[in-house]
Amino acid sequence: MNLDFSVYKNMKIRRISEDFNLQFRAEFFNIMNHANFNVPDLGDGHDDMIDGSGSPNGGAGLLTTTTTDPREIQFALKFTW
Repeated sequence: MNLDFSVYKNMKIRRISEDFNLQFRAEFFNIMNHANFNVPDLGDGHDDMIDGSGSPNGGAGLLTTTTTDPREIQFALKFTW
């Protein structure tokens, strides 16, 4: 699940000039911030969950990465004249 959202507001500022416009933008990427986890890691570059001596690999089965980016928010001002 990945949802992006954007909102903007246009404002005419006649005190400066008739053609002067200001636009405020707010953009939200992955607004729900839903984590989509990648497959579990086998740990430290090993191929097996149990090492050669028969003891379990301590880092095996950990969820360390996600398949989507975290939430990002950006704001912008745009001047046109």
